[in-house]
Order: sequence, then C-alpha cells, then structure tokens
Amino acid sequence: MPQLSITELDRLVTRALENAGASPAMAQATAAALVAAEAEALSGHGLSRVALYCQHLKEGRARGDAVPRLVREKGGTCLIDAGGGLAFEAAAMAAQEAIARAKKHGIAFVGVRNSHHFGAAAYHLAPMAHAGLIGFAFTNSPAAINAWGGKRPFFGTNPIAAVFPRRDKTPIVIDLSLTEVVRGKIMLYAKEGQPIPLGWALDRNGQPTTDPQAALTGSLAAIGGVKGTMLALMVELLCVALTGAAFSFENDSYFEPGGKPDIGHALLAIDPTALAGADTYYTRVETLVESLLQDEGVRLPGARRELAAAQAQATGIPLSEALHRELLELAR
Repeated sequence: MPQLSITELDRLVTRALENAGASPAMAQATAAALVAAEAEALSGHGLSRVALYCQHLKEGRARGDAVPRLVREKGGTCLIDAGGGLAFEAAAMAAQEAIARAKKHGIAFVGVRNSHHFGAAAYHLAPMAHAGLIGFAFTNSPAAINAWGGKRPFFGTNPIAAVFPRRDKTPIVIDLSLTEVVRGKIMLYAKEGQPIPLGWALDRNGQPTTDPQAALTGSLAAIGGVKGTMLALMVELLCVALTGAAFSFENDSYFEPGGKPDIGHALLAIDPTALAGADTYYTRVETLVESLLQDEGVRLPGARRELAAAQAQATGIPLSEALHRELLELAR
C-alpha cells in the first residue's frame, strides 16, 4: 500500500486540480483542505473527492478561474460571492472577515453564496480558534435528507461545526453531519463495491436500501428522526435565506449530470473578551474539561482527529492502490 507524505500529496492533488482547470490559488487552497481531511482520517471529505472536483471543473460545474469577492457588508456582517468556484478560497476569505469583524464588534456573521462543496466544516474554523475566537460553521448541500413524513430528498446533509479555543491547549472541535452517516462515506462504499448497512439511507422510492449507488441518488436518514430534520431546516435558512444561495432541493446532485451548484455557507465568530472576558472563559472551559475527563473512557471531541493528523505528519498517509493510481492519472 503506497504511503505518501503530506507534502507529496499536496503537490499531487494541486497538480491534478490545475490540470482540470483550477487556478493555482484555487488548486492550492483545495488541495490543502482535502489532504488535511485525509490526514485526520476523514476520508469521505478527503482524497476521494479529488476526481469529482476535477470532473466538475472540466464540465464547467465549477469555475476554475473564479475569484471570491465581498459584495455586501454592514458592521459585523458581510456577504461573499464565491463566483461559482470551488469553496475553499471563499471559505478562507470568510473566516478572515469573521475574525476581523468579531475582534472589532465582539461577534461576526459571514455568509457565502454561489459556492461548491464545503468539505469538512470544522477545517474552516481553525483560524478562528488560533485567534482566540469561538467559531461556528454551517453549510447546505444538494438535497439528501427527506423532510419528516416525506420520501424525496429535500434538505442537504447540512453539517454543523464548532470550535472552542483553550488556553495553550488544543481546541475543542465539534463537527457533525445531520445524517446517520455522511454521504462521503457512502461514496467510499460505492467506490469499493461494498453494500452499506441497513438504516443509513433510502432509495428514490423511499425504501430502505443497502445499495450505495441507490443511496447516493435517494435520501439519507437524518440523525434523531424529526429532530435532525428540524436542524437541517435551521441550517437551510441560515445558509440560504440570508445569502441568496440556492436551497438544497434547488441544487442538482454532485454525483449525477446537472447544473452548476449554488451552495450557501455561514460562519459565525464570537470574541470571549466581549462577554465575561477571556480569563473567565478559559477558566470555565477547563473546569468543564477536567470534570468531563474524570469519567474514564470519555474523550474530547476532536481528539481522534488530532491523533490521526499527528500520525500522518510523522509517517505519511496510506492510500489504496486504486486511489493512488487515480490521483497519478489525474495529475499526469
């Protein structure tokens, strides 16, 4: 099994994306995000996405020459248009805007429209934690979850992520899709030709399925039943009604022929110094953490990602023969 360093994979993925038409800046930002996800063992948002992104660039479903731009601002809020490109440059711009505005106003909300697949949502919050800010990230995506009581896909997987900085320690990182399993994981099952567990998804007719291909064109089961679908509705409104992007049911599936996505994202940043103060915030966070970890077997969210990333940095990332061949062909 091939094992490549993070630097080698960054170069390989960047070259693949540039070959497909991405600008150097877009390719580099995207490669960094995908390789980081793979390093954290989030394979569904990692290198398995490279071929799909390249396909969308070649088909014109993502503009390789897009440059994100600020289109509206007011105080602690602003709106960024991604220009129809891949999401990562626009998301990085949104994070920097959120940081600057939260430092000035105490809180900031930044919306992004006309974007593409967001990747691992918590990835975009790392700069906020580094700046000492609490961060939240939301995004919609093509329809995947049936509305409660319905059969057809209506809401996206609509992930929610949060980061809570700690003083001189690794932040608490929370990142969850609103489905029983992320669509990217089903993609991996489909790529390997393996059936998925029953209860993960429904086919186009609203019937439970173990066929990953049927799941990708059907709907995914929401976490917590009706509660999960209500959270998906909340994310939909935050990311679309406030930005002017397209609702999940208005976006075509990434995995079938269709038009250019118009995905909406939202980033929220909060400065603890604007409330009880940084000292109080950090003290209370550590009180919670210390009490939490007294219960044997409990681990903080994000701890597994941190360990995986450290291992990848030290020894590289193993790839299947099939994925390695795919990446080499795309980068040729």
